Amino acid sequence: MKQAVPSSIDELQQALAQQAYVSDRGLATAIFLALQLRRPLLLEGEAGVGKTEVAKVLATLLARPLIRLQCYEGLDITTAVYEWNYTRQMLQIRLMEAAGRAHMETAQQDLFSPDFLLKRPLLQAIDGSAGPAPVLLIDELDRADEEFEAFLLELLSDFQITIPELGTIKAVEPPIVVITSNRTREVHDALRRRCLYHWIDYPSFDKEYAIVQAKAPAAPARLARQVVAFVQELRRQELYKQPGVAETLDWIAALVALDQQALTPEVVADTMGTLLKYHEDVLYLQRGAMGQVLERVTRASNSYE
Repeated sequence: MKQAVPSSIDELQQALAQQAYVSDRGLATAIFLALQLRRPLLLEGEAGVGKTEVAKVLATLLARPLIRLQCYEGLDITTAVYEWNYTRQMLQIRLMEAAGRAHMETAQQDLFSPDFLLKRPLLQAIDGSAGPAPVLLIDELDRADEEFEAFLLELLSDFQITIPELGTIKAVEPPIVVITSNRTREVHDALRRRCLYHWIDYPSFDKEYAIVQAKAPAAPARLARQVVAFVQELRRQELYKQPGVAETLDWIAALVALDQQALTPEVVADTMGTLLKYHEDVLYLQRGAMGQVLERVTRASNSYE
């Protein structure tokens, strides 16, 4: 049974925290307004800062199914919206021929009916027959082609999809829509106008430390402070790809699994593959930057003790 939408921003922020999602007030306000106004929410930011997690947490928080459409280059309607079950249609044609009732008009009505329709994520999201309106996550929209983005305009404006053979299907209750973009290309103004917008930046030390505490409660406090300080310092370096919060959590989980209590040059070198994902960035640390970063981290983390 679906849960009621929180009645205030503070209540929503607390509910998110109970699901181990640390949100600042700006993001909580954007989510709250999207829920109250029933408007899609467009979240942009660097990879790994928690955009996708918003949709997952909302689905859990509101007890609604999560429907995820992972975008990629070449994504089309047959994958994202619907297609006809051609195998079943061919079988039905043969059965109709065998029964002597393969008339053109009757065949078209039978073959292009909902029974032969394969519903893909976007159509599933507005189909009210499957229970409460879901949370629809359109993930990494910037990876899809511009043509597909244009197709979304009808869905995001009126929460409906037009199928030529069946007509227009409109949602009885609009889904909760979260769209994410890593901004590898610009999303068109027409789509932005249909959405509420929020940019999720890399977190401050305090916020990232709170995230680590929420997601990795077993981590020693000193180690958690050092890890967060190390990642914060890395983001000031000229790296090919700065680590996101997701990488911070991966790293702290690896260190806890190795029963580490504090960062050392040796353990940093051994576990860099969980934090940095490009060879050039690993070499950058190995060639001298690691010692300097660790020294600054030690001073910074000590100030929080």
